[in-house]
Amino acid sequence: MIANIPPAPELPGYRHVYSGKVRDLYEPDDGTGHLLVVASDRISAYDHVLATTIPDKGRVLTQLSLWWFDQLADLVPNHLVDGPVPDAVAGRAVLVQRLDMYPVECVARGYLTGSGLAEYRSGGAVCGVLLPEGLVDGSRLPEPIFTPATKAELGDHDENVTYEQVAATIGDDAAERLRDLTLAVYARAEGIARERGIVLADTKLEFGRDEGGAVVLGDEVLTPDSSRFWPLERWAPGGSQPSFDKQVVRDWLTSPASGWDRSGDAPPPPLPAEVVERTRAAYFEAYERLTGTPFPA
Repeated sequence: MIANIPPAPELPGYRHVYSGKVRDLYEPDDGTGHLLVVASDRISAYDHVLATTIPDKGRVLTQLSLWWFDQLADLVPNHLVDGPVPDAVAGRAVLVQRLDMYPVECVARGYLTGSGLAEYRSGGAVCGVLLPEGLVDGSRLPEPIFTPATKAELGDHDENVTYEQVAATIGDDAAERLRDLTLAVYARAEGIARERGIVLADTKLEFGRDEGGAVVLGDEVLTPDSSRFWPLERWAPGGSQPSFDKQVVRDWLTSPASGWDRSGDAPPPPLPAEVVERTRAAYFEAYERLTGTPFPA
């Protein structure tokens, strides 16, 4: 299970409902039935929420999601609703409608890495999709593929499943709709990112149904926490790629410099200022490259 999630701050006029690794969820007292989603500056690694935060990370995740929702508005509706958010969380909070979420992590992969690479090496396929021989870490796939996963409980790991397993869980029509939407979103985002010098290797999306039964895009979208972004100019298949995310944190935690035993019971140590700044800079660069604008102060 995930350890060390701190208590959520109190927000007058809102009732705390739930906290995850990064986000805190609140219910407004106004009776609208909406939800307030607040992205914190927390960062997690290896099933721990670290004691050290990354300044402005929550704002980057929120503002980048808002930008992407706008880029995707003609493809799929999203869960955002108009309305004020508390001043204390301005810039890193959004008001959203409640959705009946599908129990599926909708993953699109255009490149082979991570858990997909491990599956491919063991059997030549990812989530039941057979791939050509000879691919390596970082290889671009012949075409993007839909590789869903089950939604795990907090702290557990998502498990890759086949499209047929998804269809057996939510029905053929819903499974086809989620697959088509996931691949359409990936295609749009991959093209936009490539124009800006970024490889979108893969991304995870979540969908739900609104009161009218329409499929709606929820959660965060196309952020460094839910996607693998690589600098295009440094992409070189055959090994791990430099990325705009928290990899620098993982690397430090598993290095001799941290002195941390990942297999032990002790929590990870505080991050050095240099690791914090490098991680913060990676999130900022992802935002600025993608949007073409400086991150707002």
